[in-house]
Amino acid sequence: MDYFYSAAEHRLRGALWPSFAPARIPGLNPLYRDVLAHYGVTALPCKVRDPDRKGKVESGVAHAQKTPLKGKKFESLEEAQAYLDHWEEQWADKRIHGRTKRQVAAMFAEEKPLLQPLPLEPFRYYQYGERTVHLDGCVEVEAAYYGAPPGWIGRRVQVQWDSMFVRLLDPKTGELLREHLTGKRGGHRIRDADRPRRTPLKLLQLLARAHKAGPNIGAVCDAIHARQGELGMRRIQGMFQLVKKYGSAATDDACAAALELRVAEYRFVRRYLERRPQAPLSLRQVDPLIRELTEYRDLIQQRIHFEETNP
Repeated sequence: MDYFYSAAEHRLRGALWPSFAPARIPGLNPLYRDVLAHYGVTALPCKVRDPDRKGKVESGVAHAQKTPLKGKKFESLEEAQAYLDHWEEQWADKRIHGRTKRQVAAMFAEEKPLLQPLPLEPFRYYQYGERTVHLDGCVEVEAAYYGAPPGWIGRRVQVQWDSMFVRLLDPKTGELLREHLTGKRGGHRIRDADRPRRTPLKLLQLLARAHKAGPNIGAVCDAIHARQGELGMRRIQGMFQLVKKYGSAATDDACAAALELRVAEYRFVRRYLERRPQAPLSLRQVDPLIRELTEYRDLIQQRIHFEETNP
């Protein structure tokens, strides 16, 4: 990009949506939209069923891949940029364009006075996606958690993130809801004003369910809530997954061990259950559901007699 200029009136050709989804409402990829705005470029989408224009867009990519870069390997971006600059000056600018029959450098010299310089800073690329705001008021991005404004629990938000910032946007208006510095895996970024003043009703219901599942399970969940507040809701929900997988009795025993060792943590309970040997299965010989053998014998004899008398 250092070799070229940006023009406010220049328009890039390209399809708005992939050709395999014609029923979708036309719209711009958010990353593509922000790149256009940063460099002052307007998108000019290709018309439907217009292969001539689409071919002009794709041919530039194939030309760059097959001509200067084919079979080349570079150790750094700087080395690749220097090679492309030399290629432009010595070959690309001097060639005769196939359609216009004019030298490329001569045509660029005519357009150059009309172009604007590039922005002082290059565009900072980001990743994007959609997330649902969890019961703790956060969204998850690369195993870290970032707080949303009050009133967004259970709703979808658009998220943009890079190596420095995480941004939460309103999916309908595009309004910036929150901007956070990128956090470490497992960490939380929440504004003090976004923290609830009262314990949410959903969390109180989870704690009540935990006590019904087992006294030690409830005690561990209470300890998690007392130590982490609403941020511990995910771990409390994880306790219910352990109950579902290992059973309430085994999970309650693991929580009793955690309380005895004063390590009331979800991870301890999970690892305790994972490493604890499972009890061998045993078949019951006596049970109210198991009938006497004489009943099975009489049933078989009745069936044999019925088949003999009714051939």
